[in-house]
Amino acid sequence: MTAIALTIAGSDSGGGAGIQADIKTFSALGAYAASVITAITAQNTKGVTTVEDVSVATIIAQMDAVLSDLAINAVKIGMVSRIETIAAIAERLRGQSQPVVLDPVMVATSGDRLLHEDAIETLRRDLLPLATIVTPNLPEAALLTGTSMAKTDTEIAQQAELILKAGTKAVLIKGGHGDGPESTDYLFADGAMQALSAPRVETKNDHGTGCTLAAAITAHLAKGYELREAVELSKDYLNGALDAGRGLAVGNGRGPVHHFYRWWG
Repeated sequence: MTAIALTIAGSDSGGGAGIQADIKTFSALGAYAASVITAITAQNTKGVTTVEDVSVATIIAQMDAVLSDLAINAVKIGMVSRIETIAAIAERLRGQSQPVVLDPVMVATSGDRLLHEDAIETLRRDLLPLATIVTPNLPEAALLTGTSMAKTDTEIAQQAELILKAGTKAVLIKGGHGDGPESTDYLFADGAMQALSAPRVETKNDHGTGCTLAAAITAHLAKGYELREAVELSKDYLNGALDAGRGLAVGNGRGPVHHFYRWWG
């Protein structure tokens, strides 16, 4: 079987996040990459200068072209900035049976807002019930739940419960924005919480970490791994990409992680 993963996301001209990061991650982990582009951004390692949304008609045409021909094994949803885009994607994915990884891309690493505020409720209503797993970081979990950014395990668990009530099967709240020597992600699935910790990597090359982790989970699900193992393997892959990324010299700002660290030095 050829494992095929589909990414539905925005394009990053700097190559570190979005569609480009997803395709690199799928390829590095042995899954064939298909894509639906929702927006075109002009950005680099220093920030985002322009965002242009792709028309809903073109997004639908891309999805129809891919889903009518390729046997998609897993889907990742990233940057979907508008109500109309979210509604169109949800309509096309209803009735599909493959796992869906929703990475609620709301704010770029640079701090630029990527999801219109009026679209948050539509994302909650239309996409969360279709998701196998949702992968917000701490600021995104706060925006999704309408609460302040969690600072304790109890607050993280409360936010996860609110997200689960919206219909998703599992939640991975990422702790990269936290403090301390370890970065801990919290997986809530099947009525249990699992803490996944790793040494915090001190690096300026962390652009695209959220996209990369969600894409890695998607690739592993496409290859047939169960959810919990897919998350664990993906966390290991991202940690390696972050560590190796310290040696990359790409741009003058926050550079990318090293997606192909297992393949070239």
